[in-house]
Amino acid sequence: MEDYLQRCRTALQESRPLHVVLGNEACDLDSMVSALTLAFYLTKTTEAQEVFVPVLNIKRSELPLRGDNVFFLQKVHIPETLLIFRDEIDLHALHQAGLLTLILVDHHVLSRNDAALEEAVAEVMDHRPIEQKHCPPCHVSVELVGSCATLVTERILQGAPEILDRETAALLHGTIILDCVNMDLKIGKATPKDRKYVEKLEALFPDLPQRNEIFSCLQKAKFDVSGLTTEQMLRKDQKVICRHGAKVAVSAMYVGLEAFLQRPGLLPDLSAFCQAHSCDALVAMTIFFDAHDEPVRQLAVFCPHVALRMALCGALERSHSPTLKLTPFPSTQPNLQAYLQGNTQVSRKKVLPLLQEALSAYSDSMKIPAGQPEATSSEQVDKGLDRAGSALTPGLSQDEDDPPLPPTPMNSLVDECPLDQGLPKLSAEAVFEKCTQISLSQAPSAAASKK
Repeated sequence: MEDYLQRCRTALQESRPLHVVLGNEACDLDSMVSALTLAFYLTKTTEAQEVFVPVLNIKRSELPLRGDNVFFLQKVHIPETLLIFRDEIDLHALHQAGLLTLILVDHHVLSRNDAALEEAVAEVMDHRPIEQKHCPPCHVSVELVGSCATLVTERILQGAPEILDRETAALLHGTIILDCVNMDLKIGKATPKDRKYVEKLEALFPDLPQRNEIFSCLQKAKFDVSGLTTEQMLRKDQKVICRHGAKVAVSAMYVGLEAFLQRPGLLPDLSAFCQAHSCDALVAMTIFFDAHDEPVRQLAVFCPHVALRMALCGALERSHSPTLKLTPFPSTQPNLQAYLQGNTQVSRKKVLPLLQEALSAYSDSMKIPAGQPEATSSEQVDKGLDRAGSALTPGLSQDEDDPPLPPTPMNSLVDECPLDQGLPKLSAEAVFEKCTQISLSQAPSAAASKK
């Protein structure tokens, strides 16, 4: 694999037609490994002396945000320096020069910025339902399995099993296990085909790591934020909501709030993050498991604008559907309000509608009709919150003038992908939420058995 990747980098320096295997914009482990291994297979099996170049669809600077990717590359001894990232190859220039053939893996819808590349797409391999309106007119291979790496494994073993070495097998094996949550029947993401090809890989390479071992290591690496800056922690798993020009970032973090609030230079970092991302406020939602394997959720609202901070905090504190059961968390940081969240079943997915409605109410309250006296900020916010409290809906309210939540790349690090209507979506937060539900459901029976 290392020699092959070196050839790919050399090919970029030559003025020649390129076959590019492109993963999705989330560049999670499945997307990265599927792109690497499919490109490797195609290069090894093509009759002509052509090189299929795998491209990771993120900037190189964003790789540290994918802790499991970084960990796995190190484990299989693939130097990051040999990988090719999106900011290191100009696909549009290649296409305009007539030198690009594109193969999409682990997605089938190009982003708006890449729409012009659709005519260069020659093949698609994905494991999610087809979005017919946006799918490129080419050969499309789609099957609803738990991991796209399963489909790549199948193609290699059926087409040229002799090219499969232990390094490539380890990449595919670990990725399928992580994507399918260690083949856990309770989670139910693994399909018979996923299980079949994990077993085939294990039979071919008996020295592959034990499933529990590799799953535990990858899962731990995915949630490890110890080496990240504050900006990277917040950007790792982030959503953004907008309303009438106001913008709020909502970040899921996998570290305790106490440790987060004690980070050196936190306030300047939070201010810089909001400025860099043009956000008026930031809501950080933390989730982790304590020493007794009980889920713990906390949240913090950072906003220099007092009225907006009051609006967001008030909506969260007063919510009854769902109720968060918030209690203040000690913090001396100015412009920041922190809470312990008693109801651990309320995830970011359920908090987003509350924040969206609060942002709408705040924006409306700031619009003073002509001829009416100006109210104080607190009066405006209270009236807006009263309207928002009676207008909450299960979904996110939208109108023609305001942009909806940005579509999430398939198989992304964040939840609620609008294109994922098939198998359960398992983002980092979704895994935590599922584990929380299992933990809570088992608690009564465990207590009964002790009695």
